[in-house]
Amino acid sequence: MNIILVTTLVIAAVGIVVGAGLVYTGKKFYVEVDERETAVREKLPGNNCGACGYAGCDALAAAIVAGDAPVNACPVGGAASATPIGRIMGVTAEAMERKVAFVACKGDCNVTKNQGSYVGVKDCRSAVLGGVAVTDCDYGCLGFGSCAEVCPEKAIVIHDGVAVVNRNRCVGCGLCAKACPRGLISLVPESKTVLVQCSNRDRGPIVKKVCSAGCIGCSLCVKQCESGAMEFANNLARVNPDACTLCGKCAAKCPAKVIRT
Repeated sequence: MNIILVTTLVIAAVGIVVGAGLVYTGKKFYVEVDERETAVREKLPGNNCGACGYAGCDALAAAIVAGDAPVNACPVGGAASATPIGRIMGVTAEAMERKVAFVACKGDCNVTKNQGSYVGVKDCRSAVLGGVAVTDCDYGCLGFGSCAEVCPEKAIVIHDGVAVVNRNRCVGCGLCAKACPRGLISLVPESKTVLVQCSNRDRGPIVKKVCSAGCIGCSLCVKQCESGAMEFANNLARVNPDACTLCGKCAAKCPAKVIRT
């Protein structure tokens, strides 16, 4: 009994000493947290997607309070988050247009040909690293759905072998763009609907052989654009959304109908 009692007392004494040490250490090295950081964090959506450039919502909240990030830094929360965060920080949040994902490929199974039946890991990055060519186009969507897998809002689906974005569901986190090994997905302002749905940089005759919906590099769209928004480089037309007036003349003149309005 004496051994048990002594052991119990020793354990209790050790516990008291350790507990006192933890309390002392906690007070000694306590770092005061700005109450605004907690308040800002509560106004962020909590997706922890990293689209803002920080590790997550906690890191972004700390950066905003520290003055290292603007109050409208969260692309997912948009104005709904930026406005109350601006009030907390005592500044006016600048208007920031919502962005949505855009897939620069129109080459579904109806306009391009499959090279064969693929048997293997259904992952776009694995296919690219393995040198797998699913269709005749070396620039188009592989259709394995890696972008759809990472989308937290289920805003992307694979339809006829090409990724399609539901703009109403998309929150602009950019995870799909990071997942696409061919760089076909980008974030564009929601209001800018005139976009070129092609990424093939080959010359027109080659493009026509592999995809009937590809940009053939005729540059007619550039000649039609009165605002200078249409650009042409590397055999491919591109739209400058900042200059585009949404007139639609480029799309009307496009013989391949590859410009979306």
